[in-house]
Amino acid sequence: MSMAAGSEAPDSWYLALLGFAEHFRTSSPPKIRLCVHCLQAVFQFKPPQRVEARTHLQLGSVLYHHTKNCELARTHLEKAWLISQQIPQFEDVKFEAASLLSEFYCQQNLVDSAKPLLRKAIQISQQTPYWHCRLLFQLAQLHTLEKDLVSACDLLGVGAEYARVVGSEYTRALFLLSKGMLLLMERKLSEVHPLLTLCGTIVENWQGNPIQKESLRVFFLVLQVTHYLDAGQVKSVKPCLKQLQQCIQTISTLHDDEILPTNPADLFHWLPKEHMCVLVYLVTVMHSMQAGYLEKAQKYTDKALMQLEKLKMLDSSPILSTFQVILLEHIIMCRLVTGHKATALQEISQVCQLCQQSPRLFANHAAQLHTLLGLYCISVNCMDNAEAQFTAALQMTTHQELWTFIVTNLASVYIREGNRQQELYGLLERINPDHNFPVRRFLRETLKMSNAEDLNRLTACSLVLLGHIFFVLGNHRESNNMVVPAMQLASKIPDMSVQLWSSALLKDLNKACGNTMDAHEAAQMHQNFSQQLLQDHIAACSLPEHNLISWTDGLPPVQFQPQNGPTTSLASLL
Repeated sequence: MSMAAGSEAPDSWYLALLGFAEHFRTSSPPKIRLCVHCLQAVFQFKPPQRVEARTHLQLGSVLYHHTKNCELARTHLEKAWLISQQIPQFEDVKFEAASLLSEFYCQQNLVDSAKPLLRKAIQISQQTPYWHCRLLFQLAQLHTLEKDLVSACDLLGVGAEYARVVGSEYTRALFLLSKGMLLLMERKLSEVHPLLTLCGTIVENWQGNPIQKESLRVFFLVLQVTHYLDAGQVKSVKPCLKQLQQCIQTISTLHDDEILPTNPADLFHWLPKEHMCVLVYLVTVMHSMQAGYLEKAQKYTDKALMQLEKLKMLDSSPILSTFQVILLEHIIMCRLVTGHKATALQEISQVCQLCQQSPRLFANHAAQLHTLLGLYCISVNCMDNAEAQFTAALQMTTHQELWTFIVTNLASVYIREGNRQQELYGLLERINPDHNFPVRRFLRETLKMSNAEDLNRLTACSLVLLGHIFFVLGNHRESNNMVVPAMQLASKIPDMSVQLWSSALLKDLNKACGNTMDAHEAAQMHQNFSQQLLQDHIAACSLPEHNLISWTDGLPPVQFQPQNGPTTSLASLL
C-alpha cells in the first residue's frame, strides 16, 4: 500500500489503523498494547509531517496515560512538539504536545525542563486564545506548586488582561479569581479587597451560560467566605455563606448545556459541579467548627465524605483526596473537643493512609498531621509525645497561623508539666516579642471579641477560666455568673473538657456557698463526664493506631502493633 497522491485526504490505510487503535483503546478492558502497535504501524508508511506529528502525540498520550513506559512516552511527545513547530496552522497538535510534555516533565520532577517549554508555547500561542489561556493557567499552576506565588500571580494578571483584550470577560474573571485565591494565601489583604470587588462586578454583569455564571459566583463566594473565616469573622460571614449554599442548590438544578461558547477563550470550567458541591460542604464544616456548632460540622462532614467516596470510584482527580484530608483534619479536631478520642485516632490513621498514597499531599499536610497527633497526645495525657509531635510540626511549616497554633499548644504542654518555666518564657517571647499586648485585659478582650463574632468555644473557655480566677480570688458571686453560662454553652457545643471543668467548679462553688443539693448535683455531673472520658481514654490507648504517637519523621508507618492497654495516667485529666 502506498501514500497515494499525497496529503489532501487521509488515505484509507491511515483511517483503518486509527480506527483499530481507537477500538483497542476504548475496549473494556482497554487493549493498550494492540493500540500502540496500530499507531506505530503508521510510521511504516512514511507519512507526511502532519500525520507523523499527530501520531507521535497520540502515542505519547496513550503511553503516558496508560503505561509505565515513561522514556518512550517522553520520546514521542518530544518528537511531536519538535515536528509540529515546523508546520504552519497546526495549533492543536503543537500546543497539546507542549501541554502534555510539560505535565510529563513535572510528574518526573523535571520542573526546569517544563518551565522554558511552557514559556515558549505561551510566546507562540498569542493568536490562539484557548491555548494561550490554558498554557498561562498551566504555568501559573506550576509556579504555585513550587510555592512561587509572586510569579504565579504575575502570570494570572497577564492572563486576565489578555482575556479582556480578546473579549472574554468569563475567562478574565477566572484569571482574576485565581489570582485572588493566591493573594489570600499570601495574606496580601490590601490587594485582595479591590480585586474581589472588581471580580464581583464582572461576575454579576456577565451574561452567558447559566452554569458558567453560577460556577463563577461559587468561586467568588468561596473566596469571600474563606477570607472572613481566616479573620475569625464567623458571624459576619453568615450572609455570604447563605448565598453560597443557595448558589450550589441552583447549580445542581441546572442541566449542562451542550452548546459550546462562541469565543474559544471561554472554553474553561473552574470545577465540575460535583466537586463544587463537596467544596461548599467543606467551607460549611469550617464555619460550623469555628462557630462551635460541632454536631452541625459532623453532619456536613458525613455528607461530604459520603459524596467523596462515590466520586472517587469514578474520578482519580487529586483534588478529591485534598478535600478528604481537609475534612478529616477538621472533624478530628471536633472529635477531640467532644471527647471522642478513639474515633479521632482512627481518622488520624485515615489521613496517614491518604498521605502515603501521594507524596505531594503528605508534603502539604505533614505539619497538620503532627499537630493533630500532638493534640491527641494532650487529650490522653502523653505530654512527652505531645511535645515531640509539636516540635516536629514546627520544623515542617512556615505558615504563620499554623505556627502560632502549634506554639500556643506547646506552651499549654509546658504549663501542664509545671516544671518548664524556662521553655515556656522562651515560647511566649517568640509569640509576642514586642510585649505590646495589654496582658491584664487579655481574658475580658477575648470574651468581648468572641461574643461579638459568636465564637462559642472561645466564649465558653474564656468564661470558665474567668470563673476559675474569680473563685480563687474568693469572689463566688462573680464566679457563678461566669461558670453557669460557660456550662450552658459547653453543653450546646458540646465541649467535654469545658463541661468537666465547669462541673468541677460548680461543685466547689456550691460547696463553698453551702448549697449542698446543688453541690451534689454538680458532683454527679462531674462523675458522669469523668466516666465517659475514662472509657474513651481506655478505648483510644488500646487501639494499635495509638503507636502513631511515637512517629515524628519520615512517612507515616503503614502497620501498627496492637497495644496491651493504656499506659498513661488519667489523673491530670480529671
